[in-house]
Amino acid sequence: MADGDTPVLDLLATMTAASIDATTLDPETLMLVRIAALVAVDAPEFSYLANLGVAEELDLDPERVRGVLTAVAPIVGTARVASATGKIVRALAVAIEAAELELEMELDELEAEDDDA
Repeated sequence: MADGDTPVLDLLATMTAASIDATTLDPETLMLVRIAALVAVDAPEFSYLANLGVAEELDLDPERVRGVLTAVAPIVGTARVASATGKIVRALAVAIEAAELELEMELDELEAEDDDA
């Protein structure tokens, strides 16, 4: 997409970058806090997908994410934590499916190249 075709996503990216630049938190703590905030606002799967992708890049231990869910449960309630857990599972399933599709496409390209050779 050309620049400007996604004004909402562009704004979110700008806001996120500004937030990251302004914080004094280390990257791992920042991601844990962001995950806690997602739970608190009952964020959609897409939000978890985007943030868990960054968490994965940071090699954030899944046990730490579970720790965040446990820590915020008394504050936000079990319903929000259960909702978040389901959304995280669905977001991870989407990520796995996307990775599998990407792998299939790469394999198809390799097969096509072999057929052409």
